[in-house]
Amino acid sequence: QVHLVESGGGLVQAGGSLRLSCAASGSISSINAVAWYRQAPGKEREVVAGITSAGRTKYADLIKDRFTISRDNAKNTVYLQMNSLEPEDTAVYYCAADRGICAGYGCYPPAYWGQGTQVTVSS
Repeated sequence: QVHLVESGGGLVQAGGSLRLSCAASGSISSINAVAWYRQAPGKEREVVAGITSAGRTKYADLIKDRFTISRDNAKNTVYLQMNSLEPEDTAVYYCAADRGICAGYGCYPPAYWGQGTQVTVSS
């Protein structure tokens, strides 16, 4: 079992930045990919970025080079640095972990989800 806890969400003005954290605990040696997803009200959940155990990263086109995913193995934590935020980035952001890599985000649906953290970008 793997437990994921997100933090770092909040309210920010357009153009601002936030850094989300995803702290993992439990059987993390079984995890080969961690990804960030987001879900806006009335919309489907969509993948944002992923990082594999080998350190390879992948980003959704919608990010447009504004976000960076990284990890700190010593802290068992994956980060999502979000810059140049736009009101359209407003959503609940979820961390997900999976044993598979699939397309670089982990397979879908992932084996584990965090509880989510709200990001609100005001115009």
